[in-house]
Amino acid sequence: MDSTNMKKLRVGIVGLGMGRGHITGYQTHPEAEVVAIADSDPVRLAKVGDEFNVLQRYTVAEDMIRKEKLDVVSICTPNKYHKPLTILALKEGAHVLCEKPMAMNAREAREMLAQAKKSKRRIMINFSYRFNDQSFSLKKQVEAGVLGEVYFGRTVWHRRRGLPGFGGWFGIKEFSGGGPLIDLGVHRLDLALWLMGYPKPTWVMGSAYDPIASELAKKSGKRFDVEDLAAGMIKFENGATLILEASWATNQKHNEFMQTILMGTKGGLTQQNINEKYDFEAELHVEREGCQFDMKLHPPVPAAKGSMYHFIDSILADKPHMASGEEGLIVMEILDAIYESAQKGAPIKLR
Repeated sequence: MDSTNMKKLRVGIVGLGMGRGHITGYQTHPEAEVVAIADSDPVRLAKVGDEFNVLQRYTVAEDMIRKEKLDVVSICTPNKYHKPLTILALKEGAHVLCEKPMAMNAREAREMLAQAKKSKRRIMINFSYRFNDQSFSLKKQVEAGVLGEVYFGRTVWHRRRGLPGFGGWFGIKEFSGGGPLIDLGVHRLDLALWLMGYPKPTWVMGSAYDPIASELAKKSGKRFDVEDLAAGMIKFENGATLILEASWATNQKHNEFMQTILMGTKGGLTQQNINEKYDFEAELHVEREGCQFDMKLHPPVPAAKGSMYHFIDSILADKPHMASGEEGLIVMEILDAIYESAQKGAPIKLR
């Protein structure tokens, strides 16, 4: 689209913890301008506003959304507020980029999608682990048929001791909706589903535990009522199976371990973090003339734009965006089913 004489899209950010990253992401796009920010902490609001030279600042997010006539709103708050703030922004005519998870549960996600359809506006979920050179390169290999038909996968994010501060919203179900499954697992789940082409889930079996965190929370005298480890097995309509694991506290070797493995009829892939940090390496595993090869991926640079840049580009070009609200809903349905299965001790059918 020719951007000559085009007015920049007006962007507002709600929540300046994760929201700081959203500001820098939007600033990479020449046709977006962050014109307003909101945060309930006035000290943080002033600090971030000064740092990024954003003049319009609000301690009440609803006031910003109603007054600023925004084209795009990023929702970066505790999970409890994703639905009401997203729905308000949609009603006010803005497109929404919502932090993961999409909502507290699938019911809320459906309400958000219904409002987006009614308002004729977009919802994108910030599944940020898709938006890097390596993930894009892996996706190209899958789409090129290097793996063949993917029939099994395992996707994991474990921490040895990576609990959020006790008493904060992450560990309180009323505000978070759950523990590491909905916090960390959501990223690895989306990445695996995206690489697999988002197959339709049919049933889920799950377990959840809190032996380490509950004892530590009890000793600290602080509230903590979510799991510290959860796992699930997801079966899909095409016959494929995916194992999902996530923890904040578990007795394992690594302080931080992230890995996604997919196995297909022609090949497989492994992506995992390096040196227990947030850098990743990836390999493809194939057979050539009866010999087994492991090929290390060196993705081209640059291959990927960030999620904020992509969202703005998609709006301006009037083309579909990645990480849609519909995909966010599928993720929520799976997470809900894992929690329900863990509670009932039985498989949960979907759809």
